[in-house]
Amino acid sequence: MPAHADEKNPADTAKEPRPPAQMSTVGGAQLGRPGTQVNLKAGAPKLPTKLSARSWVISDAESGQVLASHNAHWRLPPASTLKMLFADTVLPKLPSDREHKVVPSDLEGMGEGSSLVGVKEGESYSVHDLWLGVFLRSGNDAVHVLAAMNGGVDKTVEDMNEKARALTANDTKVVSPDGYDRPGQVSSAYDLTLFARAGLQNKDFREYAATATAKFPGETKKKDGKTKRESFQIQNTNRLLTGDVGIDPYPGIAGVKNGSTTNAGNTFTGVAQRGDRVLLVTVMHPDGEEPHGVYKETARLLDWGFDAAGKVEPVGELAAPSSAGGGGGTPKGSEAGGSSDAHAAAHTDSKPSGGAGMAIGITAGVLVLLGLVAYGVHRRWPLPDLARRHRR
Repeated sequence: MPAHADEKNPADTAKEPRPPAQMSTVGGAQLGRPGTQVNLKAGAPKLPTKLSARSWVISDAESGQVLASHNAHWRLPPASTLKMLFADTVLPKLPSDREHKVVPSDLEGMGEGSSLVGVKEGESYSVHDLWLGVFLRSGNDAVHVLAAMNGGVDKTVEDMNEKARALTANDTKVVSPDGYDRPGQVSSAYDLTLFARAGLQNKDFREYAATATAKFPGETKKKDGKTKRESFQIQNTNRLLTGDVGIDPYPGIAGVKNGSTTNAGNTFTGVAQRGDRVLLVTVMHPDGEEPHGVYKETARLLDWGFDAAGKVEPVGELAAPSSAGGGGGTPKGSEAGGSSDAHAAAHTDSKPSGGAGMAIGITAGVLVLLGLVAYGVHRRWPLPDLARRHRR
């Protein structure tokens, strides 16, 4: 059932899949109800009318309060937004400067029509390069190489399912690490929001998610007796970050991941900052009638969320990680201090460019468990250099 108030042909509406009458109540009982959930106070702005997504969630990234939702726990195909969980699981395990030479078995098992960044057999890539391929181009080839470095696809799928449980993302079942449509592979707008929030604890995750353009290694070629390997530019497919025909970059956007498959339609999770407020929005499967609909619906929800600050009662909260899976302390890759992150704000020809309108102060601190009830994303330091987009 769409969330917008526009009238539709009853025959068309009847064809739409409907959410279960009862869904998970993780995060609060109201989140388990079908349809739109919002508790408006006096003077609160009304929700946007043009929302067609099957499921969406808007939340405060720091407090964890869910400001409004629509079928938050509906288990749907996630597409490449599932790569956020892949990054949560694998990124902390592999040093960014580690090099890997790709062998044929690394690229086996990719689905037909997979999105690719251009990884080639026989070439060597750094882990840093491969993650840029994952975040910017949603490269399933880069995912499979990183999965091979993690012990293989089967092990990575097992690790991802374990990580999902540790994050209290109980709607999620992983079958393929890249998010490609597979029978039984599902997640929810609620869970995808959890994955984004967990990932933003990690400085490398934040850097990759906010990168608009970067250089990716090409093939090694011989010419005139000399061996040379050139690079080519890749651009992030997140249109709220880079813009496109008919859509402008969203002010304050800082990532995180988009996706699209036949079964999932378009999916997107985005994070943005305005003033001192940081919001997360996940949108799953708009009806497809509006060009760039998944981004435009996200932008409408972000605008509403910033305007509704302090004018709504939360309908639930983002769950804390469970004790199983090690939720406490400082996650690997997220230092308690900020000075070591200077490289993320310094741009040279060898480093990726920052996203348009990257939110100043969008940083994530240590993961703080508060009696396993809630946890917050604490800003530690600003990223002013990432507030500008550089093209090379």
